[in-house]
Amino acid sequence: MSNQNLGLETQAIRTQLERSQYLEHSVPLYLTSSFIFEDAEDMRASFAEEKERNIYSRFSNPNTSEFVEKICQMEGAEDGYAFATGMAAVYSTFAALLNSGDHIVSASSVFGSTHTLFTKYFPKWNITTSYFDVNKPETIENFIQPNTKIFYAESPTNPAVDILDLELLGQIAKKHNLILIIDNCFATPYIQNPIQFGADLVIHSATKLIDGQGRVLGGVTVGRSDLIREIYLFSRNTGPALSPFNAWVLSKSLETLPVRIEKHCENALKVAEFLENHPNVASVKYPFLKSHPQYDVAKKQMKLGGNIVAFEIKGGIESGRKFLDKIKLCSLSANLGDTRSIVTHPASTTHSKLTEEERLAVSITDGLVRVSVGLETVQDVINDLKQALG
Repeated sequence: MSNQNLGLETQAIRTQLERSQYLEHSVPLYLTSSFIFEDAEDMRASFAEEKERNIYSRFSNPNTSEFVEKICQMEGAEDGYAFATGMAAVYSTFAALLNSGDHIVSASSVFGSTHTLFTKYFPKWNITTSYFDVNKPETIENFIQPNTKIFYAESPTNPAVDILDLELLGQIAKKHNLILIIDNCFATPYIQNPIQFGADLVIHSATKLIDGQGRVLGGVTVGRSDLIREIYLFSRNTGPALSPFNAWVLSKSLETLPVRIEKHCENALKVAEFLENHPNVASVKYPFLKSHPQYDVAKKQMKLGGNIVAFEIKGGIESGRKFLDKIKLCSLSANLGDTRSIVTHPASTTHSKLTEEERLAVSITDGLVRVSVGLETVQDVINDLKQALG
């Protein structure tokens, strides 16, 4: 039976590379830095890539290979490569594919470290970026230049939970012969598959919902095999590989991803509905709330609404700080996608170095709060938010 004919839940559980002579039911850990060869010819042929086999764990390892294969199956991708962190995946993917003089068109609302890559480091190598407003998709083509090579976006976005029409992005990328890269971290392969809409590559910070328990760091890029080949060659020489242990943890985490995501999303919708009716909340954004500006797009391309809720507290930055100080049950943390609910106030923390004008340009208002809704009893989370809001 072909794995491609199996359901996503089955693909996440039943993928397994060759068993050892011990016929283990659960994939073992391969904690080895290198692998041995049978003889000189085996070694020569392996390094010449005339045969597919493990040589060195910076290149490949049974644990990382299994993790990548699962993500590829779930995303409908041809190939992939796993990284030590989500940002290692982002940087290595771009660095492998771009040359000096190339140009990126990106959604304005991207993760802070990705923005830093685009604005501080890539310009050192004569690689430039133009940002389009996520709420004005009709303007995207105005930013495309003759030297544009990569078209990049997150959906849902971090932290404001905006939704971009992936089908539209795919059509634009194809029209202009651009490499479309989508950060699918907030949605996971269970909720959304950007390749179905025309994405060439999909990136995940596996640290978040894929791990789901705040234990390990990891990242992965999957997609077209020709592009992954370039990313692999770059990465085997620069060394951002995922460790076998973390790959093993993440692969096991995928086995429970569907049931975890279902509960995360069920809880998040209830939290969003509560916040929408609270007198001290000015607005709420959650993809599966009918009040979300891109609700119809979200319903078209997402199975569920995700676990992130963004809302604006009345009173701005000071009210945001007071809210965080009153939180008792939920965690104050820089992470998200954990079993534990996490609250963050971007204007006073993660995005505090930006000017108010820069924050507003990416939908980060002074009173914006991001909630990563966990797996606790949802009423307990709601009660904590309620008492903190006053």
